[in-house]
Parts: sequence; C-alpha cells; structure tokens
Amino acid sequence: MIELINAVKNFDGGVTAVNGVNLTFEPGKFYAIMGPSGSGKSTILNLIGGIEDVSSGSVLINGKDIGKMKEKEKAVMRMKYIGFIFQGFYLNPYLNAVDNVIVPMRINPDIDRKDMKNRAMMLIESVGLSERKKHYPNQMSGGEMQRVAIARAMANSPEVILADEPTGNLDEENEKMIFDLLKKLAQEGKTIIVVSHNETVTEYADKVIRIKKGKQADE
Repeated sequence: MIELINAVKNFDGGVTAVNGVNLTFEPGKFYAIMGPSGSGKSTILNLIGGIEDVSSGSVLINGKDIGKMKEKEKAVMRMKYIGFIFQGFYLNPYLNAVDNVIVPMRINPDIDRKDMKNRAMMLIESVGLSERKKHYPNQMSGGEMQRVAIARAMANSPEVILADEPTGNLDEENEKMIFDLLKKLAQEGKTIIVVSHNETVTEYADKVIRIKKGKQADE
C-alpha cells in the first residue's frame, strides 16, 4: 500500500507543485491521476517513486517512510518494488527487445543471471511481442516499443507500476492495447498508477484522481 500524507513539494523560485495531498493507493487497483499541464500530477508520481523528496509530509510504502530512507535503501526499494513506464519509451537503441527487458535485472542480485533471458522472453511473450523479440527499437512501432517498456517495467516483479503519459505518442489502437495490458496487471494484483491527459484512461481506472494547482480538485 502507498500513502501520501499531507505531501508538499516546493521547488526553487517559490513554486509549490504539490500542496498538502492525501492519497492512498491499494494493491490490485488501477488509478488514473488527471489534470492540466503544470497541475502537479507528474510530481506526485515522482514523489511515490522516490525520484523527488517531499518538502514536508510523508510518502509511505508498505508503512515505511521513504523520505527517511538512505539513498541506497531508496534505490533498492525502487528496483524491487516499483516499475516505471514513460511516454518516451527510453529503450536502448543498441539492444533488441529481449535485451532491453534484461537491463533492470542486471542490478537485481535476487535474479540468477542464468534465468534472465528466459524471464525476459516470458515477459516479451506476455505483452504479445514474441515475433519481435529480436527486433531493435528502430524496427518497431511506437505501440510495440511501449509494450517492450511495459515488459521491462515488470522485469523485477514490482508490486507497483508508475506510468507517466504512457499513451501520449500512440494512436487509438495502440492506446487501447496499452491500457488493456495495464488493466490486466491490476487484475493480477499490481498497483497501477497512470498519469495522463487522456480521458480514455478513465474507462479503465478503478479510481480517477483529478489534480488542480497541486491539490485534489474536489478538495
């Protein structure tokens, strides 16, 4: 479970991106965080992922305050507990689909190096890309690259998937495919948190959270 308790994030120049937000995210649910550009929704995702630290308040993951963790402990938490998906895919152009999925496994001491390729192949198959496993990013469509990115996010069996505008560069058909995959992961017990401008995501979400000027819009 993830909890934001009166979370505040201030940036230089007096900008308050997140202003006293209280949110709870439970396993097995798909959450959509919606709001205009600059509303603070991506900052909330970064606070959950430990990429940014709160200025005040707390972010708890399974009861642990990540703001009180040392950097090494926080890095281990991110590696094992959280998978990230971004609008820009961020695949290594010099690696094929399977090898891109292997990348996060290489820093996980709990995964035997002998098992990495088989695990990556299974994940590529789970996102429907068996026939693209040896393809490089420049040989794939945007939708295919994002599906590889989802497989990569699942590499270390995280409990939480954080997705920032995962369909921002995709057409309607690929958008549906990505949301269907994320919904399936939620049904398998993962916590899925998607930041998006795209109202289509509300059709998949168990809960929609609307953010405006750093606060929940209904507050």
